[in-house]
Amino acid sequence: MSTPGATERKLILTGVLLATFLAAIEGTVTGPAGPAIVGEFQGIQWLSWIFTAYLLTMAVTTPIFGKLSDLIGRKPVFMGGAVVFLLGSLLCGISQSMGQLILFRSIQGIGAGALIPMTFTIIGDIYSIKERAKTQGLLSSVWGISSLVGPLLGGYVVDYLSWRWVFVFNLPFGLLSILFIARYLKEEKVERAAKKIDITGVLLFATGVSALLFGLTAGGQNLAWTSPLLIGLLGAAVILLVLFLFVERRAPEPMLPLSLFSIRNIAVSTGANLLVSTLIIGLSTYVPLWVQGVFGESAALSGLLLAPMSVGWTLGSIAGGRMILRAGSRRTGMLGLSLIAAGAVGLTFMTADSSQLLLLVLMMFCGVGFGYASTVFTIISQSSVGHDQRGASTALNTFTRSLGQTVGVAVFGSWLNLSIDRLLAGQPDAVVSGADINSLLNPHGGSTLTGDAWSSLHGALEGGLHSLFILMAVLAILSLIISSGLRQGLPSLGQEKAKLKEA
Repeated sequence: MSTPGATERKLILTGVLLATFLAAIEGTVTGPAGPAIVGEFQGIQWLSWIFTAYLLTMAVTTPIFGKLSDLIGRKPVFMGGAVVFLLGSLLCGISQSMGQLILFRSIQGIGAGALIPMTFTIIGDIYSIKERAKTQGLLSSVWGISSLVGPLLGGYVVDYLSWRWVFVFNLPFGLLSILFIARYLKEEKVERAAKKIDITGVLLFATGVSALLFGLTAGGQNLAWTSPLLIGLLGAAVILLVLFLFVERRAPEPMLPLSLFSIRNIAVSTGANLLVSTLIIGLSTYVPLWVQGVFGESAALSGLLLAPMSVGWTLGSIAGGRMILRAGSRRTGMLGLSLIAAGAVGLTFMTADSSQLLLLVLMMFCGVGFGYASTVFTIISQSSVGHDQRGASTALNTFTRSLGQTVGVAVFGSWLNLSIDRLLAGQPDAVVSGADINSLLNPHGGSTLTGDAWSSLHGALEGGLHSLFILMAVLAILSLIISSGLRQGLPSLGQEKAKLKEA
């Protein structure tokens, strides 16, 4: 890739930031639109799939597009992904049924699967390692900003315009992003004749991961964990993924180069990133449940108490990008994971009488830690390999994040349900069950509960969430222990490329 000048790099960065923001915000901006969509299409039982369809297709396609960019170049993959993303956005905005909307959200997710790894990879290509650390911190902070701005923007658009504009507003900004990349990103011609796309690997990976993520998402919600259909689905996923690993070891141009895991920092950061990603979705989902169900506060306040995590993420991303140049990847990563562990452990001491200020501080700790960690993991994924594998390595980092969040939703949801049922079963005189938790969380339903029923449900929810916070704390400490295996300093690119050739 030819090195662009300073002005061109700023314009490319602008296009990349626009694309990142659009792809990231689509995971949060649609939340406030849910009730309006249900009101029009009468499909509340399919509401969760508006979000799930987007996240699943994005997760599955991310590694595929990452490897494809190593074979044919970043620019065509980015441009193609942007076009698909905008087409999906337009179709979502004009959809006429819940089925159509879910299908079009899947198309949007495919586009995001190309955009997200390409934004990080393009930055890795056009900036030196010193500039890259600072710029990647800025890029990572976009995720924190989108999680904070998304719900506010979505609520405003739904209240004053229409839920359809939540999707349509992507079009002008997306087209502007395409214009910047098309005009200013110059790539050297990629030799394609000698390279073969790993079609078998792509098909095995796509079907295996789709089955796995669908099973984990549906388990305990749409299907019981003991359901023969679910067991068969997860079993098929395991078989397909084992076959995928077998094929990848022999493919001349594997979709996921297994030699990446022979690089110590990539292997260690992937393990830590998987655990950290489960914590991100866990805190985002269950801290609001604590605020509303245990503290008895409003949904608005639960969002307000969660906001410091988004703000902290932005600050941590920027600070982490600067610190990694001075202190190296190991110290920067361990600082971030120490802050996450401190916040997660602090949650285990929360009670119904705890101060809301304490929760706000703990969320800030976690947010800053997430910012540090996400920046370090991204820098490691790019600086540990050469240009010819940077797309695959960056996509592996992004996919790990998506996989961790999906696994976290499944594991934490099942853990909480089992904990609540166990606690209620231990109350011989209880006249309620875990299903009655909905009444406790409903702003109007709580008034219909008797004193004993309310006390039983409140105690069970508090106990169940407390056990869940303990699990999160264990995972946070485990991720900190894993990160101690990182090598200090920024990776030596020459040495790491030599390792890849030997692997």
